[in-house]
Formats: sequence, C-alpha cells, structure tokens
Amino acid sequence: MITLGVILLIIGFLTGISIIWTIGIVLVVAGLVLALLGRTGTTVGGRAHWY
Repeated sequence: MITLGVILLIIGFLTGISIIWTIGIVLVVAGLVLALLGRTGTTVGGRAHWY
C-alpha cells in the first residue's frame, strides 16, 4: 500500500493531476498506520497480519 501510494504521488506530481496526488497521500498514510499497528502487535479488523 505504501509503494502504491508513493508511485501515485510521483505520477500525480509529474502530471499535475491533484486527485492522484491526494489518493497517493491517503494510501501512504493508511499504509504507515497499518504497518505501525502491525509492528506493535495490535490486531486490526480481527486480523493479526495484513499480508
């Protein structure tokens, strides 16, 4: 999720399309939150792992 967000951020920056930029930011933030919760051992949505 984080890599997809970074790719969308780069594409959005290069093309100037703001909606792609926004979606990229949302994906990066959501991916970082899920990664942080996964590292602390907190279950998210009833699942211990998201891979």
